[in-house]
Amino acid sequence: MGSKHNPSGNRRSPVSIFIVIGLCCFFYILGAWQRSGFGKGDSIALEITKQTDCNIISNLNFETHHNNADIIEPSQPKVEVFKPCNDKYTDYTPCQEQDRAMKFPRENMIYRERHCPEEEEKLHCLIPAPKGYKTPFPWPKGRDYVHYANVPHKSLTVEKAVQNWVQFQGDVFKFPGGGTMFPQGADAYIDELASVIPIADGSVRTALDTGCGVASWGAYLLKRNVLPMSFAPRDNHEAQVQFALERGVPAIIGVLGSIRLPYPARAFDMAQCSRCLIPWTSNDGMYLMEVDRVLRPGGYWILSGPPINWKTYYKTWKRSKEDLQAEQRTIEEMAEKLCWKKVYEKGDLAIFRKKINAKSCRRKSANVCESKDADDVWYKKMEACVTPYPEVTSANEVAGGELKKFPARLFAIPPRIAAGLVEGVTVESYEEDNKLWKKHVNTYKRINKLLGTTRYRNIMDMNAGLGGFAAALESPKSWVMNVVPTIAKNTLGVIYERGLVGIYHDWYVLMNILSALYYVS
Repeated sequence: MGSKHNPSGNRRSPVSIFIVIGLCCFFYILGAWQRSGFGKGDSIALEITKQTDCNIISNLNFETHHNNADIIEPSQPKVEVFKPCNDKYTDYTPCQEQDRAMKFPRENMIYRERHCPEEEEKLHCLIPAPKGYKTPFPWPKGRDYVHYANVPHKSLTVEKAVQNWVQFQGDVFKFPGGGTMFPQGADAYIDELASVIPIADGSVRTALDTGCGVASWGAYLLKRNVLPMSFAPRDNHEAQVQFALERGVPAIIGVLGSIRLPYPARAFDMAQCSRCLIPWTSNDGMYLMEVDRVLRPGGYWILSGPPINWKTYYKTWKRSKEDLQAEQRTIEEMAEKLCWKKVYEKGDLAIFRKKINAKSCRRKSANVCESKDADDVWYKKMEACVTPYPEVTSANEVAGGELKKFPARLFAIPPRIAAGLVEGVTVESYEEDNKLWKKHVNTYKRINKLLGTTRYRNIMDMNAGLGGFAAALESPKSWVMNVVPTIAKNTLGVIYERGLVGIYHDWYVLMNILSALYYVS
């Protein structure tokens, strides 16, 4: 074993000393050569310098510019918090306030239309929920029960008691499914409709209820996979549309007045008036012509209530036989001009069917609308004119394109896209949009586990595009109000061709779809 004190271990060999001295000499000579101006790098730099015209800048300032200020840590983004409004605004609906409405003419229901506040009148606070508001009952129980605290208005329970609209029980409202023209229940009424209209096979998917009350017709259509759109004015019936939304039924505040309905042409497979009290024969049939605009070729219009079955009810309605008979005759004459055929009349019910194209009917002379875009309706005056059918090449072709039965139509190519009627949208881009939204919705569901369950019943897409979000989310557990802003590309017709529902809206004013739309995408 060698000693750790062996002095021979600290000696350096002559070879290593010679290498170190040699390296030192080499780098000294290399440095002297480069400094002499003959190094390649310096010669290039010298040449560039000779070719450059260097101007002297006299105003250079080499002083520091932070003024010895302390370094400030990045601040958190400023959050603006909106305070709640006064409790008196619980039922506030910006463009449907009664005080403002009463300043407008009653002619043609103008005072029941949208009249939005001026800038200085707009609220900049959060509308409070009613005191004691509770999470709505999950669907389908929510169809039949609503917490009283959520819609604290009892007048309909008295006014419509004999018609089975709504009953007050303890701390909840119960909706038996009755209506003015179907006191025995909406199910029995829809069964009668289904004996004439192909509701069960998916041919009928979208339905319009004009003057919907508490929307029991729409509520019971949902279980048959028919998606309704209901509207009613904000009138002395208090919160009928709010009741509809609390029940989980698509509805908006609206009226057939002087402005076109906020839906595209050929939107609905079926429309109904169940004692809606709309004066169909007034204004040269203008309101019936507006229903015709939004009714799809081959679609059905249902009329129950005055003047149908006038022989039985003329005394109850306090009108003469002659008056009611003349009204029904006028409606039927107007329907013929619109290319509608009465296919059923029994008891309180009459059903008309719109012909599939202009070639299949012998239309008498009618005033045809001059507008070339039947979808351009936002705040446009309603006119007593007939919206022309899209052109067809044969008597068997469906004007505007034939739709597949639901649910196949949800992802089928919509006729408007297939015909190239939506600028900038192709079949390929439509299919890519569907793929993208399926991916997005899967991500949303991973983040929010309640999405896709009965916790979220009423959902709004504020900029719906082609309806990809609603299509990807499609489920009996929820529905989506697809909003197409008036400044966006007009795609609402495509959305309806997919078997979905929605409206046009201008987001510069506040929505008059009420607070029951409690999830926004």
